[in-house]
Amino acid sequence: MPKIFLTGCAGFIGSHTSEMLLNQGYHVIGIDNFDPFYARTLKEDNLKILLNFPNFTFIEGDITDSALLDTLPGDIDTVVHLAAKTGVRTSIADPLGYFKANVTGTQTILGWMQRNGIKKMVFASSSSIYGNNIKVPFSESDNVDEQISPYAAAKRAAELINHVYHHLYGINIINLRFFTVFGPRQRPDLAIRKFVESIRDNKPVTLFGDGTSSRDYTYVADIVQGIFSAVEYLNNHERVFEIINLGNSSPISLAEMVNVIYDVMGSKPDIQYQPMQEGDVNQTFADIEKAKRLLNYHPSTSFKLGIQNFVKWYGQQLKTKQISG
Repeated sequence: MPKIFLTGCAGFIGSHTSEMLLNQGYHVIGIDNFDPFYARTLKEDNLKILLNFPNFTFIEGDITDSALLDTLPGDIDTVVHLAAKTGVRTSIADPLGYFKANVTGTQTILGWMQRNGIKKMVFASSSSIYGNNIKVPFSESDNVDEQISPYAAAKRAAELINHVYHHLYGINIINLRFFTVFGPRQRPDLAIRKFVESIRDNKPVTLFGDGTSSRDYTYVADIVQGIFSAVEYLNNHERVFEIINLGNSSPISLAEMVNVIYDVMGSKPDIQYQPMQEGDVNQTFADIEKAKRLLNYHPSTSFKLGIQNFVKWYGQQLKTKQISG
Protein backbone atom coordinates (compact mmCIF):
# COMPACT_ATOMS: atom_id res chain seq x y z
CA MET A 1 0.00 0.00 0.00
CA PRO A 2 1.20 3.56 -0.67
CA LYS A 3 2.58 5.75 2.10
CA ILE A 4 0.46 8.62 3.36
CA PHE A 5 1.83 11.62 5.21
CA LEU A 6 -0.91 12.75 7.57
CA THR A 7 -0.61 16.05 9.43
CA GLY A 8 -2.36 16.57 12.75
CA CYS A 9 -2.47 12.81 13.28
CA ALA A 10 -3.03 12.97 17.06
CA GLY A 11 -6.00 15.33 16.91
CA PHE A 12 -9.71 14.62 16.86
CA ILE A 13 -10.28 14.09 13.13
CA GLY A 14 -6.65 13.22 12.47
CA SER A 15 -6.57 10.24 14.83
CA HIS A 16 -9.82 8.83 13.45
CA THR A 17 -8.57 9.28 9.88
CA SER A 18 -5.21 7.70 10.66
CA GLU A 19 -6.91 4.74 12.32
CA MET A 20 -9.15 4.14 9.31
CA LEU A 21 -6.29 4.37 6.79
CA LEU A 22 -4.16 2.03 8.91
CA ASN A 23 -7.01 -0.48 9.04
CA GLN A 24 -7.20 -0.26 5.25
CA GLY A 25 -3.53 -1.24 5.03
CA TYR A 26 -1.98 2.11 4.23
CA HIS A 27 1.38 3.00 5.76
CA VAL A 28 0.73 6.27 7.61
CA ILE A 29 3.50 8.65 8.60
CA GLY A 30 1.86 11.02 11.04
CA ILE A 31 3.05 14.36 12.38
CA ASP A 32 1.70 16.46 15.26
CA ASN A 33 3.17 19.36 17.20
CA PHE A 34 0.89 18.99 20.28
CA ASP A 35 -0.23 22.60 20.04
CA PRO A 36 -1.05 23.80 23.59
CA PHE A 37 -4.55 24.88 22.55
CA TYR A 38 -5.67 21.97 24.72
CA ALA A 39 -4.00 19.43 26.99
CA ARG A 40 -1.26 17.32 25.43
CA THR A 41 -2.48 14.28 27.37
CA LEU A 42 -5.69 14.18 25.33
CA LYS A 43 -3.73 13.86 22.09
CA GLU A 44 -1.39 11.34 23.68
CA ASP A 45 -4.43 9.16 24.43
CA ASN A 46 -5.35 9.30 20.73
CA LEU A 47 -1.78 8.55 19.70
CA LYS A 48 -1.63 5.41 21.85
CA ILE A 49 -4.29 3.85 19.62
CA LEU A 50 -2.25 4.53 16.48
CA LEU A 51 1.04 3.29 17.93
CA ASN A 52 -0.49 -0.19 18.14
CA PHE A 53 -0.30 -0.44 14.34
CA PRO A 54 2.97 -1.69 12.80
CA ASN A 55 2.27 0.38 9.67
CA PHE A 56 2.26 3.68 11.61
CA THR A 57 5.23 6.00 12.07
CA PHE A 58 5.00 9.07 14.30
CA ILE A 59 6.98 12.30 14.12
CA GLU A 60 6.61 15.06 16.69
CA GLY A 61 7.19 18.35 14.94
CA ASP A 62 5.76 21.42 13.25
CA ILE A 63 4.57 21.60 9.66
CA THR A 64 6.20 25.03 9.25
CA ASP A 65 9.63 23.37 9.72
CA SER A 66 10.77 22.78 6.13
CA ALA A 67 14.05 21.20 7.27
CA LEU A 68 12.09 18.59 9.22
CA LEU A 69 9.86 17.86 6.23
CA ASP A 70 12.95 17.31 4.09
CA THR A 71 13.95 14.38 6.35
CA LEU A 72 10.81 12.44 5.44
CA PRO A 73 11.02 9.37 3.18
CA GLY A 74 11.06 10.08 -0.53
CA ASP A 75 8.40 7.53 -1.44
CA ILE A 76 5.37 9.25 0.11
CA ASP A 77 2.43 8.99 -2.28
CA THR A 78 -0.27 11.23 -0.80
CA VAL A 79 -0.56 13.99 1.80
CA VAL A 80 -3.64 14.23 4.01
CA HIS A 81 -3.26 17.70 5.51
CA LEU A 82 -5.49 18.01 8.59
CA ALA A 83 -3.19 19.97 10.90
CA ALA A 84 -4.45 23.44 11.79
CA LYS A 85 -4.68 25.93 14.57
CA THR A 86 -8.36 25.61 15.38
CA GLY A 87 -11.10 27.73 16.92
CA VAL A 88 -13.05 30.58 15.37
CA ARG A 89 -13.32 32.76 18.47
CA THR A 90 -9.72 32.32 19.60
CA SER A 91 -8.45 33.26 16.14
CA ILE A 92 -9.68 36.81 16.75
CA ALA A 93 -7.21 37.16 19.63
CA ASP A 94 -4.27 35.61 17.72
CA PRO A 95 -4.65 36.19 13.96
CA LEU A 96 -0.90 36.04 13.29
CA GLY A 97 -0.62 32.68 15.01
CA TYR A 98 -3.49 31.32 12.94
CA PHE A 99 -2.05 32.56 9.66
CA LYS A 100 1.36 31.11 10.50
CA ALA A 101 -0.01 27.67 11.30
CA ASN A 102 -2.77 27.47 8.71
CA VAL A 103 -1.38 29.46 5.78
CA THR A 104 2.39 29.35 6.17
CA GLY A 105 2.10 25.73 7.30
CA THR A 106 0.18 24.80 4.17
CA GLN A 107 2.62 26.78 2.00
CA THR A 108 5.55 24.93 3.59
CA ILE A 109 3.97 21.55 2.90
CA LEU A 110 3.23 22.49 -0.70
CA GLY A 111 6.81 23.62 -1.22
CA TRP A 112 8.11 20.34 0.17
CA MET A 113 5.72 18.41 -2.08
CA GLN A 114 6.87 20.36 -5.12
CA ARG A 115 10.55 19.71 -4.35
CA ASN A 116 9.95 15.99 -3.89
CA GLY A 117 7.53 15.33 -6.75
CA ILE A 118 4.59 14.43 -4.49
CA LYS A 119 1.45 15.05 -6.54
CA LYS A 120 -1.58 14.31 -4.37
CA MET A 121 -3.07 16.10 -1.35
CA VAL A 122 -6.36 16.04 0.54
CA PHE A 123 -6.77 19.30 2.46
CA ALA A 124 -9.02 19.98 5.46
CA SER A 125 -10.87 23.22 4.81
CA SER A 126 -13.88 24.55 6.71
CA SER A 127 -17.52 25.55 6.38
CA SER A 128 -16.57 28.78 8.18
CA ILE A 129 -15.31 30.01 4.80
CA TYR A 130 -18.93 30.68 3.80
CA GLY A 131 -19.33 33.33 6.51
CA ASN A 132 -22.91 34.49 7.02
CA ASN A 133 -23.98 33.38 3.57
CA ILE A 134 -27.70 34.09 3.19
CA LYS A 135 -28.24 31.48 0.47
CA VAL A 136 -28.70 27.94 1.76
CA PRO A 137 -27.64 25.25 1.43
CA PHE A 138 -24.04 26.37 1.00
CA SER A 139 -22.67 25.29 -2.37
CA GLU A 140 -19.07 25.05 -3.55
CA SER A 141 -19.95 27.49 -6.34
CA ASP A 142 -21.06 30.22 -3.90
CA ASN A 143 -19.09 33.43 -3.58
CA VAL A 144 -16.83 33.16 -0.51
CA ASP A 145 -15.33 36.64 -0.21
CA GLU A 146 -16.85 37.58 3.15
CA GLN A 147 -15.30 35.54 5.97
CA ILE A 148 -15.92 36.89 9.47
CA SER A 149 -12.99 35.42 11.45
CA PRO A 150 -9.22 35.12 10.94
CA TYR A 151 -9.61 31.33 11.13
CA ALA A 152 -12.02 31.32 8.19
CA ALA A 153 -9.89 33.78 6.21
CA ALA A 154 -6.80 31.63 6.76
CA LYS A 155 -8.59 28.51 5.54
CA ARG A 156 -9.73 30.35 2.41
CA ALA A 157 -6.21 31.66 1.84
CA ALA A 158 -4.89 28.10 2.06
CA GLU A 159 -7.41 26.98 -0.57
CA LEU A 160 -6.14 29.72 -2.88
CA ILE A 161 -2.50 28.74 -2.33
CA ASN A 162 -3.45 25.14 -3.07
CA HIS A 163 -4.81 26.24 -6.44
CA VAL A 164 -1.57 28.10 -7.23
CA TYR A 165 0.47 24.93 -6.66
CA HIS A 166 -2.00 22.88 -8.67
CA HIS A 167 -1.69 25.32 -11.56
CA LEU A 168 2.09 25.79 -11.45
CA TYR A 169 3.28 22.31 -10.48
CA GLY A 170 0.43 19.93 -11.30
CA ILE A 171 -0.26 18.93 -7.69
CA ASN A 172 -3.67 17.27 -7.55
CA ILE A 173 -5.69 18.56 -4.60
CA ILE A 174 -9.10 18.01 -3.08
CA ASN A 175 -10.15 20.69 -0.58
CA LEU A 176 -12.76 19.25 1.78
CA ARG A 177 -14.90 21.81 3.60
CA PHE A 178 -15.88 20.14 6.88
CA PHE A 179 -19.17 21.08 8.56
CA THR A 180 -19.12 20.99 12.41
CA VAL A 181 -17.62 17.58 13.05
CA PHE A 182 -18.52 15.82 16.31
CA GLY A 183 -18.10 12.45 17.96
CA PRO A 184 -15.72 10.50 20.24
CA ARG A 185 -12.34 12.20 20.89
CA GLN A 186 -13.91 15.62 20.23
CA ARG A 187 -11.82 18.59 21.33
CA PRO A 188 -12.64 19.94 24.82
CA ASP A 189 -13.28 23.47 23.53
CA LEU A 190 -16.17 22.42 21.30
CA ALA A 191 -19.77 22.96 22.37
CA ILE A 192 -21.02 19.39 22.58
CA ARG A 193 -18.21 18.25 24.87
CA LYS A 194 -18.51 21.36 27.05
CA PHE A 195 -22.27 20.85 27.38
CA VAL A 196 -21.88 17.18 28.31
CA GLU A 197 -19.34 18.14 30.98
CA SER A 198 -21.67 20.81 32.41
CA ILE A 199 -24.64 18.45 32.56
CA ARG A 200 -22.52 15.74 34.19
CA ASP A 201 -21.42 18.24 36.84
CA ASN A 202 -25.02 19.45 37.41
CA LYS A 203 -24.13 22.91 36.12
CA PRO A 204 -26.29 25.03 33.81
CA VAL A 205 -25.49 25.04 30.09
CA THR A 206 -24.60 28.44 28.66
CA LEU A 207 -25.88 29.21 25.15
CA PHE A 208 -24.66 32.16 23.11
CA GLY A 209 -27.50 33.76 21.17
CA ASP A 210 -31.20 32.94 21.40
CA GLY A 211 -30.83 29.26 20.47
CA THR A 212 -32.01 29.66 16.87
CA SER A 213 -28.54 29.58 15.29
CA SER A 214 -27.92 26.24 13.62
CA ARG A 215 -25.07 23.98 12.56
CA ASP A 216 -24.81 21.15 10.08
CA TYR A 217 -23.43 18.67 12.63
CA THR A 218 -21.57 15.85 10.91
CA TYR A 219 -20.50 12.67 12.68
CA VAL A 220 -16.76 12.01 12.58
CA ALA A 221 -17.07 8.54 11.01
CA ASP A 222 -18.95 10.06 8.07
CA ILE A 223 -16.25 12.73 7.66
CA VAL A 224 -13.52 10.10 7.78
CA GLN A 225 -15.28 8.07 5.11
CA GLY A 226 -15.33 11.19 2.94
CA ILE A 227 -11.60 11.73 3.50
CA PHE A 228 -10.86 8.13 2.59
CA SER A 229 -12.96 8.43 -0.57
CA ALA A 230 -11.03 11.58 -1.50
CA VAL A 231 -7.73 9.70 -1.15
CA GLU A 232 -9.08 6.94 -3.36
CA TYR A 233 -10.36 9.50 -5.88
CA LEU A 234 -6.88 11.01 -6.19
CA ASN A 235 -5.46 7.53 -6.70
CA ASN A 236 -7.75 6.98 -9.68
CA HIS A 237 -7.87 10.39 -11.39
CA GLU A 238 -5.46 12.89 -12.90
CA ARG A 239 -5.48 16.70 -13.12
CA VAL A 240 -7.66 17.13 -10.07
CA PHE A 241 -8.48 20.35 -8.25
CA GLU A 242 -11.78 20.21 -6.40
CA ILE A 243 -13.54 21.93 -3.52
CA ILE A 244 -16.08 19.60 -1.91
CA ASN A 245 -18.43 20.04 1.05
CA LEU A 246 -18.51 17.27 3.64
CA GLY A 247 -21.55 17.83 5.82
CA ASN A 248 -24.76 16.15 6.86
CA SER A 249 -27.10 18.50 4.98
CA SER A 250 -29.46 18.56 7.95
CA PRO A 251 -28.88 21.57 10.24
CA ILE A 252 -29.72 21.34 13.94
CA SER A 253 -30.55 24.46 15.95
CA LEU A 254 -28.52 25.20 19.07
CA ALA A 255 -31.61 24.79 21.26
CA GLU A 256 -32.45 21.44 19.66
CA MET A 257 -28.86 20.27 20.03
CA VAL A 258 -28.85 20.98 23.76
CA ASN A 259 -32.22 19.31 24.28
CA VAL A 260 -30.99 16.14 22.54
CA ILE A 261 -27.96 16.04 24.84
CA TYR A 262 -30.15 16.50 27.93
CA ASP A 263 -32.46 13.74 26.67
CA VAL A 264 -29.62 11.30 26.00
CA MET A 265 -28.12 12.01 29.43
CA GLY A 266 -31.50 11.71 31.16
CA SER A 267 -31.33 15.18 32.70
CA LYS A 268 -33.72 18.11 32.98
CA PRO A 269 -32.70 21.17 30.90
CA ASP A 270 -31.04 24.02 32.81
CA ILE A 271 -30.00 26.68 30.29
CA GLN A 272 -28.56 30.19 30.58
CA TYR A 273 -28.43 32.53 27.58
CA GLN A 274 -25.64 34.97 26.71
CA PRO A 275 -25.19 37.34 23.72
CA MET A 276 -23.89 35.93 20.43
CA GLN A 277 -20.09 35.97 20.26
CA GLU A 278 -17.92 37.66 17.63
CA GLY A 279 -16.85 35.42 14.76
CA ASP A 280 -19.75 32.98 15.11
CA VAL A 281 -21.89 32.50 12.02
CA ASN A 282 -25.68 32.25 12.21
CA GLN A 283 -25.97 28.94 10.41
CA THR A 284 -24.17 26.31 8.37
CA PHE A 285 -25.92 24.07 5.86
CA ALA A 286 -24.03 21.92 3.36
CA ASP A 287 -25.06 21.15 -0.18
CA ILE A 288 -23.46 17.69 -0.51
CA GLU A 289 -24.55 16.78 -4.04
CA LYS A 290 -21.00 17.16 -5.35
CA ALA A 291 -19.65 14.89 -2.61
CA LYS A 292 -22.28 12.30 -3.46
CA ARG A 293 -21.40 12.45 -7.14
CA LEU A 294 -17.59 12.44 -6.92
CA LEU A 295 -16.93 10.61 -3.66
CA ASN A 296 -20.03 8.45 -3.25
CA TYR A 297 -20.42 10.26 0.06
CA HIS A 298 -23.59 9.39 1.97
CA PRO A 299 -23.53 10.38 5.67
CA SER A 300 -25.51 7.83 7.62
CA THR A 301 -25.21 8.68 11.33
CA SER A 302 -28.12 10.58 12.86
CA PHE A 303 -27.40 13.42 15.24
CA LYS A 304 -28.98 11.60 18.19
CA LEU A 305 -27.00 8.41 17.56
CA GLY A 306 -23.83 10.47 17.27
CA ILE A 307 -24.57 12.11 20.64
CA GLN A 308 -25.27 8.70 22.19
CA ASN A 309 -21.90 7.45 20.89
CA PHE A 310 -20.12 10.51 22.24
CA VAL A 311 -21.73 10.30 25.70
CA LYS A 312 -20.85 6.60 25.88
CA TRP A 313 -17.23 7.30 24.91
CA TYR A 314 -16.99 10.18 27.36
CA GLY A 315 -18.24 7.99 30.19
CA GLN A 316 -15.66 5.34 29.33
CA GLN A 317 -12.92 7.97 29.42
CA LEU A 318 -13.97 9.05 32.91
CA LYS A 319 -13.95 5.46 34.16
CA THR A 320 -10.49 4.88 32.69
CA LYS A 321 -9.11 7.97 34.44
CA GLN A 322 -10.69 6.96 37.74
CA ILE A 323 -9.14 3.49 37.52
CA SER A 324 -5.70 4.79 36.51
CA GLY A 325 -5.88 7.55 39.13
